Amino acid sequence: MRQRFNVCAYVFGVLFSTALIGAAAPSAQAADSKITIMVGGINKLIYLPPKLAENLGYFKDEGLDVELQSQQAGVDAENELLAGAVQAVVGYYDHSIDLQSKGKEVQSITQLLVVPGGMEMVRSDLATQVRSMADLKGRTVGVTGLGSSSSFIAQYLASRSGLKTSDYSILPVGAGNTLIAALKQKRVDVVWTTEPTTSMLLASGEAKVLVDMNSAEGTRAALGGLYPASAVYVQRSWLQTHKAEAAKLARAFVRTLKFIQTHGAEEIAAKMPADYYGGNKALYVQALKASLPMYSPDGKMPADGAEVVLKVMAAFNPNIKGKKIDLSKTYTNEFVDQVK
Repeated sequence: MRQRFNVCAYVFGVLFSTALIGAAAPSAQAADSKITIMVGGINKLIYLPPKLAENLGYFKDEGLDVELQSQQAGVDAENELLAGAVQAVVGYYDHSIDLQSKGKEVQSITQLLVVPGGMEMVRSDLATQVRSMADLKGRTVGVTGLGSSSSFIAQYLASRSGLKTSDYSILPVGAGNTLIAALKQKRVDVVWTTEPTTSMLLASGEAKVLVDMNSAEGTRAALGGLYPASAVYVQRSWLQTHKAEAAKLARAFVRTLKFIQTHGAEEIAAKMPADYYGGNKALYVQALKASLPMYSPDGKMPADGAEVVLKVMAAFNPNIKGKKIDLSKTYTNEFVDQVK
């Protein structure tokens, strides 16, 4: 009798444990399927696609549970990815090259911009003294963050003009309102910024254009070729075990890029949150209209695009100069090529 009781107790225990595991499985599976994407400034036009994709319902169409979060600078988003706090980042592709030089491997799975989509701008009161990046000696350059793509581009432009990094100072000032405040307070002389901030500064007369990389022509003149910027990148270790999710993300983003190609600025703006307009929808639409050519038509890495980025990075970054960088590990067209 005692033996029979022990057997029954054992069977009950196994069934009870199995029931608990079964009950826990759906929540564990749900936690696994959620993808958090960190964006390096979600209200910037250079990073418009993720919020647009969410509002158009394209992530849900793919069966993805996506949460979008935002940091002011791409370098902060990158740190969240490396810490494992998020599964993907929408930031500039150049971080994948910088990180490989430091022994970290991330890979772009969809290219969102074919150019940087920004400008180096000078304070209006200094416009007659600072006519090019060669005039930066003794000046302060405002960037979104130290180690950010804005600092990479500023340093390259300065080096191309014959300056050393010791000839000028770099000050992290964030983006948007904090950047504008730094200009007004004269804490910086030149800034790298993107739309809609560039249009706001031009409209207010507080800054003038020094270098324009909103277009392919301006980017080629400044950097010697196209500089693919905003991209969706992930850790390569995550990608190896989540190819199905990566393919779904790529489809959602390519579909979003197609929407941008086939709709006007007014229609696109109408899909974005009203607080992104900065209180001036007309200016936002104007900035968006001027920015439409910067978006990739298909999500693919442009021919020679990665090589141009590497050339720019190696020109001023001692961690990259002379080091073997395997560009094939920094991006892939595998998933966008699958999109019909």
